Amino acid sequence: MKKLSFAFLILLFTTFSLRAQSLQEINLTDAVTSKVINIQSQVNAKGLVLIFHSLACPFAKMYESRLIALRSKYQNQGFTFMLVNPEVSGKEEDKSALRSYIDQSDINMSYLVDENQALSKLFKISKIPEVIVLSPGADGPVVSYRGAIDNNPQSESAVSQHFLDQALNQILKDEMPSPSQVRAVGCNVRTY
Repeated sequence: MKKLSFAFLILLFTTFSLRAQSLQEINLTDAVTSKVINIQSQVNAKGLVLIFHSLACPFAKMYESRLIALRSKYQNQGFTFMLVNPEVSGKEEDKSALRSYIDQSDINMSYLVDENQALSKLFKISKIPEVIVLSPGADGPVVSYRGAIDNNPQSESAVSQHFLDQALNQILKDEMPSPSQVRAVGCNVRTY
């Protein structure tokens, strides 16, 4: 019986391993430019900041001005910023809504459509907004920071801990961010 259970576990592990995608295989469409972007190819210089976002989440709206400020502060220091929406399809009306959002909000960054939630599942994203910072590593990109943007989504003036800002500053100093992970607060990601 033990041998049968062990064989079943090996089969189950092998099945899940074969289905898992790597970052190198993930290509998403930018709703702004309609270009297909390989995520791993965007991890250069100091790193790539992926902000998981949704037009339907009020928490994402609350962070708009903070995201604009962070992008303005760090984009010329070697960081690339991209929004990722795991809750829309690749249909033209969905991409059009994302383009309109970028135009109207002045957020001015790529807005990727994670239609099959490949990127969201790879990083086990559960909240919107949630951030992943990928930095170049010796064996490919590494997650340097994941989680919350700061400690107060509702009130920008009441923020006392700027987690993402601190992490990006530490990366610029060639330090590992501490903390490297902070639980994100926001809307639950709808999974399909």
